Amino acid sequence: MIASINGRVQTVSVGSAVIEIGGVGLQVFIPAPVLDKLQVGELAVLQTHLVVREDSLTLYGFETGEARETFVLLLGVNGIGPRL
Repeated sequence: MIASINGRVQTVSVGSAVIEIGGVGLQVFIPAPVLDKLQVGELAVLQTHLVVREDSLTLYGFETGEARETFVLLLGVNGIGPRL
């Protein structure tokens, strides 16, 4: 599990950002209010949750551990997936 990341913002796009960590750029899907605070070239610290599926590894980022825990709780509700 990737619990948090700390790195420089490479790009910001709709719904996600690429954060460079040790020379590797990780695409992180981030809620809009948090994404709006990120600036290319600045450092970002995010609490994360990795969703592992048969065909993908998807990393979601949050400003606080509490927001991440809320996300994890919502994943347990029928009909609600990570993208929703």
